[in-house]
Amino acid sequence: MPTRPYVIDQMITAKSIAARIEELSREIEREFSKTDKLVVVGLLRGSFVFIADIVRELDLPVEVDFLEASSYGDGTESSREVRILKDLRGAIEGRDVLVVEDIVDTGHTLTHVTHLLNSRNPAKLKTICLLDKPSRREVDIKSDWTGFEIPDEFVVGYGIDFAQRNRNLPYIGKVRFTEE
Repeated sequence: MPTRPYVIDQMITAKSIAARIEELSREIEREFSKTDKLVVVGLLRGSFVFIADIVRELDLPVEVDFLEASSYGDGTESSREVRILKDLRGAIEGRDVLVVEDIVDTGHTLTHVTHLLNSRNPAKLKTICLLDKPSRREVDIKSDWTGFEIPDEFVVGYGIDFAQRNRNLPYIGKVRFTEE
């Protein structure tokens, strides 16, 4: 549980997120138009709302799997040590894969996950993130598709949490710490 009081200022509305997901889904459909079944891999836990909305918009045959990676714990800063807490249930060798990430910050998690999944020899591996903070990047990686580029702010909502809170907000909000 957070030890400091905070408020949340809305940054990206639910309506803006929905409109952007529609656009991204059309681009993904074009990229994977020849696939017989797209394996959509959600990075837990922050991407669960985003992945649900993306797959509902896709007019493609999809299979959903999940991988849980952690580099934050309950803090607001990345530890830069990526741990795989839950691996995929299915094989991806020879298959088309779309990795769905909530936010690319330092880039360590997405780099680790793409290297891991590429070592399993997918036919094609692409990535999408809802939010990108390029000003925080420490490794050279960029998602193939990005929902929104944001400044260096600690954000919550739409599946993204702060110490397991605020995932249920329908929008993206900036956390602002207040005085006690």
